[in-house]
Amino acid sequence: MLSTQDVECPYCGEVITLALDASAGPQRYIEDCHVCCRPITVELAIDADGDVHARVQSEEDT
Repeated sequence: MLSTQDVECPYCGEVITLALDASAGPQRYIEDCHVCCRPITVELAIDADGDVHARVQSEEDT
């Protein structure tokens, strides 16, 4: 179950595309921004319809 989602980096503000793998269910992990290389906390959620959604935060916000 791979999908993609565009998100805004909480550090540099650039829009980046994340590849989301929901095969393991809801997750929380760190991924570096493709532009500024800062660590972004990604929270992956799956809604009742099976759609995958990512929410991103900076280290300071977690």
